[in-house]
Amino acid sequence: MAKILIAGSGFAGHYGALILNDILKNKGTHEITVITPNTTFNYLPSLVWVGVNKMKAEKTQFNLKKIYDKVGINFKHAFIKEVHPDNNFVVIEPSDIDSDVKNLNSKHSSKILPENANIKQNLTSGNVHNENTNANKLNNINAANIDEANGNKIEYDFLLMATGPKLNFEATENLNPEFGYNNSICTPYHAMDTAKNYLALIEKMKKGDKVKIFVGTGHGTATCQGAAFEYIANIHYDLVERKLRDRAEITWLSNEPRLGDFGMDGVEVRKESLIYTSEMMAEGVFNNCDIKYQIRSHVHKIDDKKIYTENIDGEFKELDCNFAMLLPPFAGNSIKWIGKNGEDIKEKVCNPAGFIKVDAAYGKSYEELDGPDWPKTYQTQLYKNIFAAGINFAPPGPLSKPSKSPNGTIISPAPPRTGYTAELSGKAAALNIADMVEGKEPSHNASMADTPGLCVASMKEGFFNGLAGTIAVYPVARNRKEYPEYGRNLDYSVAEVGKAGGWYKVGLHYSFLYKLQAKPGWKIIP
Repeated sequence: MAKILIAGSGFAGHYGALILNDILKNKGTHEITVITPNTTFNYLPSLVWVGVNKMKAEKTQFNLKKIYDKVGINFKHAFIKEVHPDNNFVVIEPSDIDSDVKNLNSKHSSKILPENANIKQNLTSGNVHNENTNANKLNNINAANIDEANGNKIEYDFLLMATGPKLNFEATENLNPEFGYNNSICTPYHAMDTAKNYLALIEKMKKGDKVKIFVGTGHGTATCQGAAFEYIANIHYDLVERKLRDRAEITWLSNEPRLGDFGMDGVEVRKESLIYTSEMMAEGVFNNCDIKYQIRSHVHKIDDKKIYTENIDGEFKELDCNFAMLLPPFAGNSIKWIGKNGEDIKEKVCNPAGFIKVDAAYGKSYEELDGPDWPKTYQTQLYKNIFAAGINFAPPGPLSKPSKSPNGTIISPAPPRTGYTAELSGKAAALNIADMVEGKEPSHNASMADTPGLCVASMKEGFFNGLAGTIAVYPVARNRKEYPEYGRNLDYSVAEVGKAGGWYKVGLHYSFLYKLQAKPGWKIIP
């Protein structure tokens, strides 16, 4: 019997657990356990709608234990504190729910945020840990069916690390939403609080106030530009519907080297004899929506009146601001890696940012890096029975060309590894663990240089009048060995805006939530 631990319950961890359970259910009495501080799976792509008060947060989530009980997976409601890879065990700390946090399914769910909830969190959908406060141990809202961890030591034969990132708000002064100067759509409660603040801004605008809104990235190394792009477009169209658009100056603030880069070096699309790019798409959207933009920028600080930036030329600017939604950079979680003699081995297992090194070629320059250098099986380098997927794995380098200001400030988007990419890596890692359980070598490949990327960026909510930008690219990481001209197959690339994308975005919301609840036919949904 194999004991398999999966740390984290986001796209990579949760989907990996379902895949493993389905493959191994008729192949012996294997035990699969998911360790997560969350009691719900949170479909993060739809939090953009929560953040503009177009959807309730409970519509983006479901109870994890209920699903795991149904399919026969063990559920441990806890944080991973330590990994002892030489001795094949982890140390956990049971997660708890603060008494002042209300259940979304309570009578308060009709409000944007429970009035007496003091949420000071720094979390995503993974196994995020922050030692400062109990409130920082939460990233769920539905507190039902919590399974308290029995003891603090759990042994394993195979381990899949898919804990997601730490939202590193501390990298930029005052960026954390708890200070009240910035907003976020990274977690359900963040999105709910953002909606509350956005509605308060609306009330000021109704009274005649002119406001300045900034949306984008809050640090030179941040990623997830796609989520910010969705949010800025949704704000624009919401203000148009409210007939308040003329009272808002909206600005895109980003670390991208060019518009439409999205942290993946942009997208080129072949249209007959012409090449159309995601930069053209983004520029067209911003021009049509009268959205200003400042790119190639790092945010040093934010306060109640201004955003303090530095651009790639080393110029410092102070931007007047009434409302900001600037996304933080990601960092690895504060999990200890301890060797057989009790020594700290984290530097051997992880890169300097805290992400786990897997089967990739690390140490190459941006110019040297190519498709074959990206991880394939997601097996860690030092321990063959440990895998890392989703945000947890360390990329071999950036997708977008890195740069520094003359002052030495890094302004370089980190490569995105969320959503569909996280699911693909989690699935591959799960299939490779199944190979090893059966005595075989890992055989499944989900390299970002061999797999497609898909981003459907909502611009306007609604099934009948919705709008979205659809970006598809194959592969995500440029593979010039396979495709010498562009590093990608342009015949499979898309960058366009339209109603079809809006329908697709709604369809993805419901199909993913259906699939990830392991409902009948879930396995046939890509």
